[in-house]
Amino acid sequence: MPAPLSLRWVALTLGCVLLLAIGQVLFKIAAGGWRVEGWSIATLRNFLSAPMLVALAVYAVATFAWVFVLRNVPLGAAYPLFSLAFVVTPLLAHVVLGEPLALRTLAGATIIVVGVIVAVH
Repeated sequence: MPAPLSLRWVALTLGCVLLLAIGQVLFKIAAGGWRVEGWSIATLRNFLSAPMLVALAVYAVATFAWVFVLRNVPLGAAYPLFSLAFVVTPLLAHVVLGEPLALRTLAGATIIVVGVIVAVH
């Protein structure tokens, strides 16, 4: 059984989760504005919108932070917390994008949170 994580590593791991959720919302915003005009420079220029570039930068920061966590924490101890991205992302999409939260999404989120609690204790 992995040793319990210190508050520092829990916070950094949850920071990675939040960054991933922010990145996903930005990807969704970028996707909504992307206009495909065949294989053209206009399509590429449109794809590389501000939300897309910010999302890629956020993902880069999240990746570096996650690798830093993994340098110091066993994967088996940190990874259960990472699954909270499946809870945070739909909640953030609801708040920022106005996407609906279905009862089954909330039920699934509850199961994930219970699973994380079981895994880390």
